[in-house]
Amino acid sequence: QVQLQESGPGLVKPSQTLSLTCTVSGGSITTNYYYWSWIRQPPGKGLEWMGAIAYSGSTYYSPSLKSRTSISRDTSKNQFTLQLSSVTPEDTAVYYCARDYSGSYYWDYWGQGTQVTVSS
Repeated sequence: QVQLQESGPGLVKPSQTLSLTCTVSGGSITTNYYYWSWIRQPPGKGLEWMGAIAYSGSTYYSPSLKSRTSISRDTSKNQFTLQLSSVTPEDTAVYYCARDYSGSYYWDYWGQGTQVTVSS
């Protein structure tokens, strides 16, 4: 059973960089052909895919967030990390990490989500 767990600060100040880590257990993030995504849901809005890192280490980003987003991984810890720069209150959301197969955007395993609030 694959499990994903998000971790990171719950409060970030405007203009700072948001950094979250997803720790994966029960499966390796380098296993063919899984993709590991970050997805967020602002209050009262739908889910927004932010980007993903593939089993190969290749990264993919939403065009609307690409200039501010970076996803990396630590294979020794079986973790992948989201960095979102220059945050504003509009980046307040519940942030999820999730897994899909072959970039299908059909996520079969999700973390529980973590609330991040951007506020001074």
